[in-house]
Amino acid sequence: MSKTLIHCALLSEAQTFINFLKLTQNNTIQNLPIGTKIYEDKDEKILLLVSGIGKEKTIEALEFVYKNYNITKAINIGIAGCSDSSIKIGTFFCTNKLLKEINFASITTVDTPLESDEDLETLLVDMEAKYFLEISKKYCDNCFIFKVVSDHLDIEIPKKSFIISLIQNVYPKIKIYL
Repeated sequence: MSKTLIHCALLSEAQTFINFLKLTQNNTIQNLPIGTKIYEDKDEKILLLVSGIGKEKTIEALEFVYKNYNITKAINIGIAGCSDSSIKIGTFFCTNKLLKEINFASITTVDTPLESDEDLETLLVDMEAKYFLEISKKYCDNCFIFKVVSDHLDIEIPKKSFIISLIQNVYPKIKIYL
């Protein structure tokens, strides 16, 4: 059965989907990469992947999913830093497609958090989007990257409750793409 993949790096980014879509963690999966979590809906149409932060965890978790599931749509949702302090925290973007009523911005994926925008040529910065798109495009044509501005290039990860509220606020805009 084909599924829609929702990929998040952090459990706090995924929590809104777990709650609203009534997803349950699948603890029976063999050989799941360490630290990776998979949640599914009862109709088996949605697979939510929590990979952990960064290149290696993202690639390893996504390769596992694509080798073990039939994914027809892939969505990455998460927080991103923003180089423009005039952009409000909580602003919602798609970074790989022009979509009606959703802001578009380019994104740079980094391996360590940036402390300044000195060499940054894009509005947004994260630690997974590039790798999500590289892996997903090998297996799936229908890919979306959604980002919510969480900070203006702060090196600390925001509090879990703050991330959950950011994602909750944009959930109505995302759910039509599920």
